[in-house]
Amino acid sequence: MAHGGRAGVEDAGPQSVADEAMERYADGDGAAFSTLYDELSPRLFHYAARQLQNRAAAEDIVQQALLQIHCARGNFTRGAAVLPWAYAIARRLVIDASRRRGREDLRADPGQGVEEPAGAAALDEALHRKRSEAALRRDFLRLPPAQREAFELVKLEGLSVAESAEVLGITRGMVKIRAHRATAALRSAQQRRERAAAAELESDPHHAREGEVPT
Repeated sequence: MAHGGRAGVEDAGPQSVADEAMERYADGDGAAFSTLYDELSPRLFHYAARQLQNRAAAEDIVQQALLQIHCARGNFTRGAAVLPWAYAIARRLVIDASRRRGREDLRADPGQGVEEPAGAAALDEALHRKRSEAALRRDFLRLPPAQREAFELVKLEGLSVAESAEVLGITRGMVKIRAHRATAALRSAQQRRERAAAAELESDPHHAREGEVPT
């Protein structure tokens, strides 16, 4: 069975660096793997790390995905796009890893510490940013899985609608619908938090700015 996306063939335009490297690698040019690795591994790592919240697990996903690509390289469809194929492989591996280890195990080692900047003002700003990011993350995880995946591939990973449809095995129209609904839900959640924060600020005199006298 040939591998590589129909979307990459039907919508053929200028080949990407990754596509060219994959074709050379499929044709037996072992040196092309280095270019392919450089093109694919950062994107697959960020995708897996965001899903699993674990650096070591994400690195393992990348290695497994590239191994599968290596093993199936001879069946790659010439003229197809390698990126949707690579993401589809990584997606299956992420699903398997989540089922095998469970979310709590995967989150036991976040893997990426954030150095706090020095100074009280900077610390406050960093804390606020981390809280905002955590709130956004919670909103994202509350989305229905189908909407979350479509949003992530299109908005966060930068895949085209056609490529995302190929990864998910659905129509382009469905990708658009799911991504739009996810965007609307995230925007609504953000607006609700902002309104709640504004209401709390108005009702709590301790939040008054320094030098101001609460009324």
